Amino acid sequence: MATGTQQKENTLLHLFAGGCGGTVGAIFTCPLEVIKTRLQSSRLALRTVYYPQVHLGTISGAGMVRPTSVTPGLLQVLKSILEKEGPKSLFRGLGPNLVGVAPSRAVYFACYSKAKEQFNGIFVPNSNTVHILSAGSAAFVTNTLMNPIWMVKTRMQLERKVRGCKQMNTLQCARRVYQTEGVRGFYRGLTASYAGISETIICFAIYESLKKCLKDAPIVSSTDGAEKSSSSFFGLMAAAAVSKGCASCIAYPHEVIRTRLREEGSKYRSFVQTARLVFREEGYLAFYRGLFAQLIRQIPNTAIVLSTYEFIVYLLGERA
Repeated sequence: MATGTQQKENTLLHLFAGGCGGTVGAIFTCPLEVIKTRLQSSRLALRTVYYPQVHLGTISGAGMVRPTSVTPGLLQVLKSILEKEGPKSLFRGLGPNLVGVAPSRAVYFACYSKAKEQFNGIFVPNSNTVHILSAGSAAFVTNTLMNPIWMVKTRMQLERKVRGCKQMNTLQCARRVYQTEGVRGFYRGLTASYAGISETIICFAIYESLKKCLKDAPIVSSTDGAEKSSSSFFGLMAAAAVSKGCASCIAYPHEVIRTRLREEGSKYRSFVQTARLVFREEGYLAFYRGLFAQLIRQIPNTAIVLSTYEFIVYLLGERA
């Protein structure tokens, strides 16, 4: 009985810690997520740049002008949003994000912890195989449960403010999705989210490996049990930042495909069809649109989430 009670308390601890970490990270990085989503969208207004080009075959030899479309950068999108829509638009989708991020992180870390316990009994305890399978299982469950909320969030972030028109709130956006696309509309982009499980697996495999290297530096110093070791805390943040940065660069294309699938009234229908269409129409580099904004957002966000999670687990675990 004591073992069962202890397991329940342990699960609740991971739920609470994961929820707190996710909420803190979501608030601080929301503007960067809005910019990233806009950059990933097919509706991004490309800038036209004119390059001089000399045609030797012309009689006069005069320079001709060749127009070329260039993707605007992070700062240009930020400036455009501030000038045309106002600062509030940088926090579009924060409502569903806050509604979803705490339970999603809580579910993720609880599933990860539980899966890790199960896989440790099958494979070599705390091996890379255990970390990969645990992360993959937790990501699959979380993506399946939370996709409707992330779908609404993406739609809100893609909505541009028009003068004289009031933007939709979370409930209005959800109602519109249901009326126009039905229940299936809430699960658009789910296949891309499943493809993105690879990013989670890579991230946690690297993170757990780095965490092993930091094992000798506890969060709380062993001298009096009360002083917080800043070196250990920032070490966890650095480990999370490095792992997420590597994973994002490797698996980023699924993010662009997922955003395209979630666009309203778009021509994108499935994961493979979207990937082929983007490659044919925009080239390979289109799969990495918004990567810089993603790295700026996700690296500190993941560092905050994972370090907050580890810190709360440690403190509450010690008290228990």
